[in-house]
Amino acid sequence: MPTIATQKGVRISPRNVAVVADLVRGRTVDDALTILDYTPRRSANAVKQTIKSAAANAEHNDSYKPGTLEITEISVTSGPRLKRWIPAARGRARRFQRKTSHIRVVVDGEKREIKKRTPTKTDNQKETN
Repeated sequence: MPTIATQKGVRISPRNVAVVADLVRGRTVDDALTILDYTPRRSANAVKQTIKSAAANAEHNDSYKPGTLEITEISVTSGPRLKRWIPAARGRARRFQRKTSHIRVVVDGEKREIKKRTPTKTDNQKETN
């Protein structure tokens, strides 16, 4: 079962974030983080944070091996728009919108084996008492 991480309300337009998301779609997590380190875009940091969060969720919550994680899905949707006004000529005001984004990253990989606990000498003594 894949692991999901979302980041909501990122103050960058979805169109700009989607350009960076296309760079890492379908790659391994390690490759994606390396690519994003050298991507000179403001949205690269937001995408990188979300990928790191998805990898940490997969490793800690779902017991995936960290080296086997791949980005199976990455999507960028538009979030709420912040309505703002800017002064215009002749005392008027013009309206503009600051766009926000929601980033959703799904990672999948190989599960880690769950180690079975072997009984120790102290456990055997507790059972006999």
